[in-house]
Amino acid sequence: MKYATIIIVLISVLLSANSCTTKTSEEDKNEQTIYPLVNLETVTRQNFKHEIVVQGNIETDKDVLLTAEMGGLLTEILVKEGQHINKGQVIATIDASILSSNVAELESQLEYAQYMLDKQEELNERGVGSEFDLKTAKNQVNGLKSKMNSLNTQKGKASIRAPFSGIVDNVFARKGQMANAQSPLIRLVNNKSVDIIATLSEKHIANIKVGTPIKVSFPNYMDTSINLTVTNVGNYIEPVNRTFRIMSAINNNSFLIPNMLAEVSIVDFQRKDAIVISSKSILKDQDNMDYVFVAKKSGKNYVVEKVNVIILNKFHGKSLIKEDNAINSMDLIVIEGARGIAVGDTVRSK
Repeated sequence: MKYATIIIVLISVLLSANSCTTKTSEEDKNEQTIYPLVNLETVTRQNFKHEIVVQGNIETDKDVLLTAEMGGLLTEILVKEGQHINKGQVIATIDASILSSNVAELESQLEYAQYMLDKQEELNERGVGSEFDLKTAKNQVNGLKSKMNSLNTQKGKASIRAPFSGIVDNVFARKGQMANAQSPLIRLVNNKSVDIIATLSEKHIANIKVGTPIKVSFPNYMDTSINLTVTNVGNYIEPVNRTFRIMSAINNNSFLIPNMLAEVSIVDFQRKDAIVISSKSILKDQDNMDYVFVAKKSGKNYVVEKVNVIILNKFHGKSLIKEDNAINSMDLIVIEGARGIAVGDTVRSK
C-alpha cells in the first residue's frame, strides 16, 4: 500500500506539470503572433492649395535686328559687340555720295527758281507782270523745295541710328559690304524690362485674372525664384491647342535674357482649415470607390476599419477630401502596408 500511494502521488504531479507546460506554450504562441506591420499617420486640419505648373519664356520688345532702309555700300561700322549705345546714336553709315551730288544740283536749281520768283513778284508789284508767270515761278520753287526735303530725308537714312538704348549683341555686317533691307546689320537688345510669357489650357481661364499671384523659377538658376503677379491675360483662345497667353512684366531686370526658360506656378485652388491626407493612403475597391483604412487602438496593436472618402483635389502627394465626419482630425490612417490587410485585421505600427 505504501508503494502504491507513492506511485499515485508521482503520477498526479507529472500530470499537473504537463498541464501547466501545455498552457504556457499556448500563451507564448498567442503572444508571438506576428501581425501585419503598417505605417500610420495622424489626420490633421491644414491649408490646402493646388498649383498649375507650366513652362514659360522670357521675352522683350527691345530685341531687334537693325537693317538699312536704303541700299548702298557700307562705309563705316561704328559699334562693337557688347558695346552700350544710346538712343539716336549712329551705328553705321552708307555711301550717300550720289545723293549728296543730287542735293547740290537741286540747290543750284532752287537758287535760280527763287531768283525768278523774286523778279516776278517785283514785276507784279509794278503792275507789269502777269499772274500766270507769278504762279508758275511759285510752283517751281515749291516743287524744288519738296524735292530737296525728299533728298535730305533719303540722305539722312544713310546714317543708321539706334532706335533705343541698349547693348550691341551681334554685328553681322562688315565695312565694304552692300546693305539692303533684307540683310540684318546689328542685333540690339535692352533687357531692363522683360516679360514672362506662358500659355495655359482654356479650362483655367476662369481662375486667372490680372493681379493673380504667380511664382516663377528658372531651370538655369536653380536657387532663384521670384513672386510676381499677372499683368495681362490673353483675349484670344488658340484654336489649335485651346490655350491662352498670360504675361507678367519684370522691370529693372539684371539677370534674365530673352528666350530663357522659366517655370510658372499659379495657385488656381485653395482652401483653409481642411481635412488633408496623404494620397498614398487612398485605395480603390471593386466598385471603383476611394477608401482608406482607419486604425483604432486595441491593446498594444490596432484594428483597421474601411472608410470611404470623396477626393476634392490633389497636389504634391496630398489629397483634399470632403468632410462628412467619416474621418476627423487626430484619426489614424494607414499610409503604408494597406494593400496587404483587410477590414477587421489587427495590425501593428512601425
